[in-house]
Amino acid sequence: MRTFSIFFNTIRSMSLKKIMRLLSLALSHPLFSLLSFHATLQAYSIAQKKFPDTASTNGIGNAFRHAFWCCLIMMYCCKISSPEKALAFCKRMTDLHEELFPNKPLETKMDLHNNKFGMDYFMELLPGIHRQFFEKSFFIDGLEKKMKEAKVLKNLNDDFEGFLVYLDEK
Repeated sequence: MRTFSIFFNTIRSMSLKKIMRLLSLALSHPLFSLLSFHATLQAYSIAQKKFPDTASTNGIGNAFRHAFWCCLIMMYCCKISSPEKALAFCKRMTDLHEELFPNKPLETKMDLHNNKFGMDYFMELLPGIHRQFFEKSFFIDGLEKKMKEAKVLKNLNDDFEGFLVYLDEK
């Protein structure tokens, strides 16, 4: 219930222009949008349970949450469409999220990087597993292993392709 109230309050705080942009994407892909909303709730809930101290900050839990979120969106959308269409929608949805809810530049770079990492990770796993058989546990286990190699993003010029990134909050 707490998760629902957070999302409801977020939508309430949006301007009409932002709501229209979100509706434009949602109405052009209604099934993908519903699946993405479900993925969002699941990613947020699971990340909060696994990383209660850093899932809602800019720490390592946030890196996991963004990558996991994209993996879930891809997983659900691939069950009803092609991986290419799911990837295109996931990128549009997650990029729009960063536009509608802007952060400081370094935080935005981190989020966009981890979103791309999640999409790339899904596509990396795709050849070995039929897309209908993907499960959340594949991503949770794999991303937890990848977190051990995560890098601290310190400035906008840092390029850590292939690694999760987070901000050092000390």
